[in-house]
This record gives sequence, C-alpha cells and structure tokens, in this order.
Amino acid sequence: MRIAVLLKERCKPKNCSKECIKFCPRVRAGDETIVIGEEGKPVISEELCVGCGICIHKCPFEAIKIIGLAEALDTDLVHQFGKNGFRLFRLPIPKEGTCMGILGPNGIGKTTAIRILSGQIIPNLGDIKSKNPTWDPVLEYFAGTELYDHFKQVSTNETSNVIKPQYVDKLPKVMKGKISDILKKSDTTGNFDKVVGQLEIQNILDKSIEKGEISGGELQLVAIAGALLKDADMYFFDEPSSYLDIYQRLKVAKIIKALSEKKKVLVIEHDLAILDFLCDNVHLVYGDEGAYGVVTHPRGVRHAINTYLSGYLKEENIRFGEKIEFFSHPPKKRQQMSILVSYDNLTKFFKDFSLEIEKGMIRQGEIIGIVGPNAIGKTTFVKILAGAIEPSSGKVEHDIKVSYKPQYITPDFDGTVRMFLEKNAPSLFISSFYKGEIFETFNLKYLLDKDISTLSGGELQRVATANCLVQDADIYLIDEPSAYLDSEQRMITSRTVRRVIEKIGKSALVVDHDVYFIDMISDALIVFDGFPGKSGKARGPFSLHEGMNRFLKDVDITFRRDEDTHRPRVNKPESYIDRKQRNEGEYYYNL
Repeated sequence: MRIAVLLKERCKPKNCSKECIKFCPRVRAGDETIVIGEEGKPVISEELCVGCGICIHKCPFEAIKIIGLAEALDTDLVHQFGKNGFRLFRLPIPKEGTCMGILGPNGIGKTTAIRILSGQIIPNLGDIKSKNPTWDPVLEYFAGTELYDHFKQVSTNETSNVIKPQYVDKLPKVMKGKISDILKKSDTTGNFDKVVGQLEIQNILDKSIEKGEISGGELQLVAIAGALLKDADMYFFDEPSSYLDIYQRLKVAKIIKALSEKKKVLVIEHDLAILDFLCDNVHLVYGDEGAYGVVTHPRGVRHAINTYLSGYLKEENIRFGEKIEFFSHPPKKRQQMSILVSYDNLTKFFKDFSLEIEKGMIRQGEIIGIVGPNAIGKTTFVKILAGAIEPSSGKVEHDIKVSYKPQYITPDFDGTVRMFLEKNAPSLFISSFYKGEIFETFNLKYLLDKDISTLSGGELQRVATANCLVQDADIYLIDEPSAYLDSEQRMITSRTVRRVIEKIGKSALVVDHDVYFIDMISDALIVFDGFPGKSGKARGPFSLHEGMNRFLKDVDITFRRDEDTHRPRVNKPESYIDRKQRNEGEYYYNL
C-alpha cells in the first residue's frame, strides 16, 4: 500500500515553480497524477502515483512524502485528515484496573488517538469524503473487538472522561482566576482537600493563574489536580511529568497508578523511567512525523520499552528507528583535566530563601549534571558562577563566560526561526561543524520559516538548545533541555550535547529531571537538597555513581540496570532487589 502525504505547513506554492508537477513523469505523460487543489496546493492521486520519488527530491521545501506501507494496514485505518493528510492506524485499548501507557515520537498521532477514544473526534475510517462522520460505521467496524463496548458507551454518552492536556503552559491563556476557585469549580468528587494535600499545592491556591505568578511545574500540578478532581470513568494524562522534578514525578506516578486500579487510565509519557514505574502495559506508536502513525498491540512495559530502544519490531519485521544504547561508561579521570573554575564555600541569602554551596571545582571538558528538587537554588548557583549574582559570602576563582539556556522558554521574538538564528546564532549557517552536529541533527531546517510564536514546546526547546550551544563561551548551562522532547529526541539531544562539548573542549552544566538523560550525558554530578522555596544546599561535583547514589537515597528509590539494554530501571518498592540494594547502601547500580 502506497500513501502520498503533503505537509501543508511546509508547502509554499507561491515560492516555488511547482516542481512536483513539472517533473512528475506521469503528469508529463498526460495523466493528472498531481494537480493544484482548491487551496492552491498540490493534490496527489495515490491511485496514479507510481512511487518514483521524483517529486519528493524536487520539492524545494521537502513537503511531500511517498511512503510504502504493509498492505495489512489497509484494513486498520482508523482516521485520515483529508486528501494527502495524516493517517492513524489502530488505537490503544483502555482497560479498567490497568494503567496503559502510550510511547512513541512526537507528531505521529498519540494525542489524536486520545481525542478519538475520548469522543472529541469521530473517526472517519479513511472516508475523507464524509464531512460529518457518525458513530454507526465506527461501531460496525469495531464490532466483535474490545473497543466496541468502549465506543458504544462513548457514542451514547454513557461514559465520561477527562484529559490532562499536554501543553500546560497554555492554560493561563484560556483560564482566569485564583487557583483555588478554578480547582473547586472542577471538583465533582468532593476530594478537594485530599488532592491538594497529595500534590502539595496548598501554598499556591491563592495565586492567580493568568498573572504569571506560578511556574511551569506548578501549572502542571494544577492541571493534574484538575483532572483528578473530576469524577469520570476514564482518565487521559498527556505528558504528566513535564516541568516536574523527580520527587514530584514519582509522587504523581503513584497517584495515577492508584487511580488506575479502579478506573481506565491511559498515559502518554516520554520519561522512560517514570513510564516503567507507572504503567503495566504499553502501546508503542511508530510511523513518520506528520505522515502516519501505527499503534502496536499492547505488551508488558519492560518488553515495550526495550523494543522501543531497539528500534525494531521483530514480529512485524519493521525497523522504525535507530537503536538507542546505554553504556556503563567509565568516569573521566578528573584529576588529569585542567581546572576551568573553582569556588570556595559560597552562600547567598534572599528575603525568603538561602543557599549554601560547598567548595568545589569544574574542570575543562567535562559535563556535570545537576540534580535536585525544583526551587532549590540550582539556577541561582549557575548565575553566581557566571557573575550575574554576587554571593553573600565566598569567592569564585576565575572569570568565565557563560552561555545559558533557561528552564522556561518564552517565544517573545517577533519573527521566524531563520531570523532568530541569523541574529543570535549565525554560526549555525556558517560553520560546517555546527551545521552538521547541531543544525541537521536537530532538524532545524524544517523550522526555519515558522514564526517563533507558533512553535510547539519541543520545537522551541530544540531551537533554544541549539542557540545556546553555538555561543562563544567557556561553560554552557543548559536548564531542562529534555522538557517537551519525545524519548528519541531526548537521546539525540544528550548525544549531541556530549559530542559538541567534547569536540570544542569546553564544559557544560546540565540541569534535568529525566534520570535516563542525566545518566547518558553526565561525567559527574552536583547534588542539591534542602527545603524547596526556603533553603538549599549544593554538594559536589561527585562521580556519577556517588552522586546518583546520594541523590536517589534522598528521593528514596533504587535503580538497577536492565539485563538486555543496560538502561536504568526503577525497582518496585519493597521488591527483593529494592530491599537488597537498600541494605547494601547501593541506591544506584554499580558501573
């Protein structure tokens, strides 16, 4: 089966010579294989297309995809967004008493699947001529399957559902008022005090959501609280861990897991450690961004994640991605590396917050991971190193130039990505090194003509990280680079940062809450602890093993290596291996 897809946001017929039509051999032979449609953009006939691929290579904007799929998928088409539009094959299956995960790259239909299952979209089963699809064909199609009863209840409004949205930073644009008023308005369970206590958001109830008074992590907790307070039969959580620290992620995971014991729960999550801890079974979704997505049959969470990391579906003989490998990398011998910056015991006192930093040093050519709760002083520490903030006591030796990628990226630049990068990071276009290592690896060429204000969270993250890495600096501070990236993009970003830092011979401090990401990118760790919002203390740098062991002891979880992939895995609380590692004082696996 051959499908033809036109990526409409890339297609710019006014800026090209209609190369797709001009060079198509079937058009030149007299057929109407490609014509200009009502919107002024090309329409490709899949029946006439021979799959030569000439239009793909001739299109100056890479807006056309001609893809060959297994014929067996033809009967699995659930929804298609118009002629030459995105297609979704198969759907996840919600099950009561089971927390079902959905894992796959961005842009291949995971959120669309949730919208269909919740009844927001009535699937057209590929019938793009029907402008107003009804539930009758859907029920007929799914008759005799596990999804029949589900859609029967959805079509007759016999079931209720709640969706926790993906992009929580957009909530202030659609909501107004105090947090407490918003949550009480959502509460149909009578569990307001319980949920607020579980998520520990008592201190933000009197704040207003639209005034920028709360952080991204607090917005995430408010969105999760809003979902939990609604009495529904089915709950969908779209990326619930974004902006949360590891403490909060585990806390939320435990709450959602308890909810799944009596309700239907589906979770889209890119933090593989949290997905592994939270879900029982997982549907993988593979495909081509913007073109199609295929939902696989469910499998156990360990098998699903290992399959995803392998990039290969053995039973279907399909290679859907690169193999992602984890290595027990030996630590660099820090004493053989020259010192970039050293600092005495430092303190910084604010009106309501105090920070202590133990004596330490950062060496040239190393990447130091920074771990700890939110609001504990990590960004303040970096600003002290950069000279942007004077410490209350202590001294930083050496003047260093810092390039900083902030935690919260605001798309306040008025213009396109191309204009932004040409102004702030011209090296991306001039240097062959940066062009190959960053520009192409992050797929920035597809974003160049988009306005910064229209970028998704993941797209904005890639642009901001690229901009940070190409600046002329001694040390690069990259704050939460994994936020809104899918699992594959996180691995690509970690490898790219490591490769660039090693090749330019500089140093980096990376703040992140994804344990997989920190494990892959760090040579050493600085560990923060204390009381968020009140006081913080920084210790280190430690070796990766010692630092993670200290950190995970504070978090009160243990990790082990997966036998097949060597990836980090959270041990189930009170399991044999969890108890064994705790008794040995080994919260982090041996390297």
